[in-house]
Amino acid sequence: MKKNKQIINVSRRQFLIKGVSIGAGLTLGVHLQGCNDQSSVNSNAGPGLAGNENSSNKKSNGAFNANAFVRIGTDNSVTVIMKHLEMGQGSYTGMATLIAEELDASWEQIKYEAAPADPKIYNNLFWGPTQGTGGSTAIANAYTQMRKAGATARYMLVEAAAKKWQVDASEIIVKQGVVIHDATKQSANFGKLAELASQQATPESVFLKDPEDFVFIGHQSPRKDSHEKTTGQAIYTQDIKLPNMLTALVAHPPRFGATVESFDASQAKKIKGVSDVVQIPNGVAVLADNFWNAKKARDALIIEWNNDDAFKKSSDEILADYKNRAKKRGYIAKKNGNTSRAFKNAATVLEAAYEFPYLAHAAMEPMNCVVHITDEGVEIWNGAQIQTLDQAAVAKLLGIKREQVKINMLYAGGSFGRRGNPHSDYIVEAASIAKAIKKAGAG
Repeated sequence: MKKNKQIINVSRRQFLIKGVSIGAGLTLGVHLQGCNDQSSVNSNAGPGLAGNENSSNKKSNGAFNANAFVRIGTDNSVTVIMKHLEMGQGSYTGMATLIAEELDASWEQIKYEAAPADPKIYNNLFWGPTQGTGGSTAIANAYTQMRKAGATARYMLVEAAAKKWQVDASEIIVKQGVVIHDATKQSANFGKLAELASQQATPESVFLKDPEDFVFIGHQSPRKDSHEKTTGQAIYTQDIKLPNMLTALVAHPPRFGATVESFDASQAKKIKGVSDVVQIPNGVAVLADNFWNAKKARDALIIEWNNDDAFKKSSDEILADYKNRAKKRGYIAKKNGNTSRAFKNAATVLEAAYEFPYLAHAAMEPMNCVVHITDEGVEIWNGAQIQTLDQAAVAKLLGIKREQVKINMLYAGGSFGRRGNPHSDYIVEAASIAKAIKKAGAG
């Protein structure tokens, strides 16, 4: 039996390529409309660029698209289309494991791409018609689905081999990415059978392995994203560079609920590299040719805030309010026993108070995204956690159809639910900036 390899968990990203640290605040990439030349975009942009091919086609450039989740290339690669966000929790490795198990592939030949935003195909099965990642549901909802996808691809490869070798399919075995017929001593890797497999009928049902036969599930395998992350090759939002792209930083109100009364951008516009300053619903955005110039310009803004509807309580007042609320009788979720009697008759009662200050709901990577508005719709690059909500929010803002919002899902530097908020705030903010400069004729 092959010795299990140790899982490599990378909890910190050492920036070996760029080494640029983005500080506090919202960093947004905005691509001006009219700049459609994609020639300078990194062709190895990694996760997020899947979906440019129609995964429903069985054959594409010689590759075998068994279904929406598995693509086998003539180079013997197995590409798993990942419907869930990889934000450090290991979902890419987990879903690759499910496919590799039922496909009987070798771990080394497994590659991955992020799925496009399409809830009709890539929805979270626990969330209904919604594509997204959260609540520790990624592997749980995809467990049977991905296994069936791998088993389907395996079935079609075996059928292709049986047809090519003129043997009974039941006599064929698959092991470590090789299809084998022992009696005739014939064998072929997946790549050699890919084209013929694409011509086979898709089975209506497939058999899944018995757990006692698992090779990957329940065993250790190296994480699929570790190499890219430890060598600086992993692509995050800040690594996306489009022609004529601008960096936008937003000056947000110091209080929740405050709005812009007026602002003076005269000094900000004097800073080299600044191209525009625009007001958006929740602040003032500065656009420049790079982060540092945008930051200097944002710091130079003079803004008068309207606090009429702002939240004005201090930290002490908030804490006092919580303490008063704690004294009131709450709702009963479950009643088991008599707590009042237990406290009254207890030999000893311990009492302790735990107080925590306001904590920023912040992940390691800032809330950032790249937005490109065109006449056909809008394209977004980011660590997308709930694609369906993001599509709906941006579509509503721009007055277009949800299908016109294309999302390229990249790696995310953590989230803890922050990227999956129901308002899609930072994405809507980026789209608002792009909309504002497009309206002003900047594109």
